[in-house]
Amino acid sequence: MKALITAGGRGTRLRPITHTNNKHLIPISNKPMIQYAIEAVAAAGIKEVGVVVNPETVDELEKALGNGAVWGVKISFILQEEPKGLAHVVKIAQDFIKDDPFIFYLGDNVIVGGIDRFVKAFQQDASDCHLVLSKVSDPHRFGVPEIKDGRIIGVQEKPKNPRSPYAVTGIYIYNQHIFEAVHAIQPSARGELEISDAHQYLIDKGFLINYSEVTGWWKDTGQPEDLLEANRFVLDQIIERPHSQMTAGEVDSQSELCGKVIIEKGARVINSQIRGPAIIGEGTLIENSYVGPYTSIYHDCHIKNSELEYSIIMERCKIKDIDIRIEKSLLGRDVTFLCGKSRPRTQKFVVGDESRIEL
Repeated sequence: MKALITAGGRGTRLRPITHTNNKHLIPISNKPMIQYAIEAVAAAGIKEVGVVVNPETVDELEKALGNGAVWGVKISFILQEEPKGLAHVVKIAQDFIKDDPFIFYLGDNVIVGGIDRFVKAFQQDASDCHLVLSKVSDPHRFGVPEIKDGRIIGVQEKPKNPRSPYAVTGIYIYNQHIFEAVHAIQPSARGELEISDAHQYLIDKGFLINYSEVTGWWKDTGQPEDLLEANRFVLDQIIERPHSQMTAGEVDSQSELCGKVIIEKGARVINSQIRGPAIIGEGTLIENSYVGPYTSIYHDCHIKNSELEYSIIMERCKIKDIDIRIEKSLLGRDVTFLCGKSRPRTQKFVVGDESRIEL
């Protein structure tokens, strides 16, 4: 079995962050989110991985992922020149997949509990397509299955009136018959080859489609609030380890760490309070500050005389002398926050790379 992981798209709902970043490299608990997908397929025993990229960020992905050896897999990069839909992603990957069964994993999905049981269910059922479903409060945002007597009898993409409370998550498993489907369907009204139409084709042609339901936690990180929620959940999963492993950096005697806090190598904490779960990245300096729960601060940041919590701070950010607490914020690379006199004040930010904001 092979794996096909998406890392293209434009990430329009995460702008301005994604004007200059590939969204799949946004860190969740100080780990690029696509790494969770790679680790999941590697844990399921899959060795050959195709990563689908777009022309604008292919170099960034290749530099970040390399050949995959660090995860025990071999990564091949597949270029999608234009965003023409998920079924188009499958279509252009046919030369890589050949006749092998494969798992199709959207790289901006985070799932807890791994995918091994889904792979085993696909193999045991000898199905042509296996969909992973999750019950959600807003199914109209997703592909939605219609289920009758334990069988999927239809799939609609982003329906106005969903026929079930389930979303088709970004994890699919196929045999070679999916290629018949993606070559047969036509573009939708928005000009894309919809993966839901490919699934409906398989149903109409009598192919066997089975499904599993996510019993743990799953998130499609398409919007800033989704990223913050994913970050919160992953941080919650931090396992207590010996002090030397949790605190590889320096923490002075005037500082206090409460709960599960990871201080990465080269990070320094001076006269500050950090309440976990939280993670402080390599080379980051925290001084005279408060860092609250569910906060990830990436590499080479500087936080001084400031307070923040429930946020994701990307690399090389500077937050200095801010006298209001920053919450529910997603900061891109190289963002600088300085104390200013502007009014009115606000506490919520989605800030793109190399921005400079005075408060």
